[in-house]
Amino acid sequence: MTSPSSKPVTYTHIATPIGRLLIAGDEHAVRHVRFERHNSPAPGWVRGETLPLREASEQLEAYFARRRRAFDLPLAPEGTAFQKRVWSELERIPFGETLSYGELARRVGDPGASRAVGAANGANPIPIVIPCHRVVGSDGRLTGFGGGLDVKARLLELEAGQLTIPH
Repeated sequence: MTSPSSKPVTYTHIATPIGRLLIAGDEHAVRHVRFERHNSPAPGWVRGETLPLREASEQLEAYFARRRRAFDLPLAPEGTAFQKRVWSELERIPFGETLSYGELARRVGDPGASRAVGAANGANPIPIVIPCHRVVGSDGRLTGFGGGLDVKARLLELEAGQLTIPH
């Protein structure tokens, strides 16, 4: 993850099997991925394309086509040191696998912080790429997700090879 830039934020939209996504960033890194229900650009953002946004679009399209299992993008999520630790640990969850909030808290070094880990997970500004959808309840049930539980289920089904992708 790179550090945030003071450059203007540029955004683009892509169509995916889970709805339209907004991808935003600057000339150096991706800073946001937003789901259809929350994909309006922030004030001051400019529609356009940068190399990181083009790469993110291509890699997300390959992910949804089951041709990519991991992302290799310059990222610049903004958050607290704790949030960044959680997001960094999210990137270590393998494709097609899930982890409980409690286990994620243990992995970030604070076993009693599963609620704080859940809040950090929910604040992830770059979902899918930083795979917060792979975190589930201790009983394996799907819990809160910014894109909605239906989208979370579809992402997990895609990774398990169970989601039919229209051509």
